[in-house]
Amino acid sequence: MDWKTFQALLSGVNKYSTAFGRLWLSVVFVFRVMVYVVAAERVWGDDQKDFDCNTKQPGCANVCYDHFFPISHIRLWALQLIFVTCPSFMVVMHVAYRNDRERKHKAKFGEESKLYNNTGKKHGGLWWTYLISLFVKTGIEIGFLYILHHIYDSFDLPRLVKCEVSPCPNVVDCYIGHPTEKKVFTYFMVGASALCVVLNICEIIYLIAKRIARLGHKIKKKPEFLPSNWHSSLLRCSHDFVKAL
Repeated sequence: MDWKTFQALLSGVNKYSTAFGRLWLSVVFVFRVMVYVVAAERVWGDDQKDFDCNTKQPGCANVCYDHFFPISHIRLWALQLIFVTCPSFMVVMHVAYRNDRERKHKAKFGEESKLYNNTGKKHGGLWWTYLISLFVKTGIEIGFLYILHHIYDSFDLPRLVKCEVSPCPNVVDCYIGHPTEKKVFTYFMVGASALCVVLNICEIIYLIAKRIARLGHKIKKKPEFLPSNWHSSLLRCSHDFVKAL
């Protein structure tokens, strides 16, 4: 996988992100993509060859490996990184759509005419797109954590597994290569994923709180329905009415 191209695509997301979003992107690239490319990928480079079983029965080692590792950690993390960053492109595409509308509007009504004050500002539909992308990213992270937890029993990697899947003749002992090292990387990647979930939740709370504060500020500055001198006018009318009596 070309991670440089992947990073170049996501670099545009930084321009439209909040402080939490920039921190999330840094965690993704430094603690997940870099660790994945530099270290984790090599640890799981050829894990099937390191899976040794104490039998020479043809096919036994293959079916046992498939039974205990239905999805390789490294491929699952690659899918997770791809899926979890895809919602960010929703924001970039929405901004591109706004830029296109702005260009057409200026071509029709002149350069001085503006449809948006700032096409990248999170107002209106772009705010909703950004918020939805955060919910989708959080859901994907939690979904992949659940899959990993469900398949590998609390992210555990034992040194020895006992296999009795056909065509193995009996209960066979199989040994996983580098189990401690793999367990450390598993917990590290799970921790980084959990940190990203926390950052997403913090950003969701921040966006909603900021929106509520802005709406409250607008309500306070909303003009009154009655004129500004209504109180003095009411007193004058009352005085005239008393005089008439």
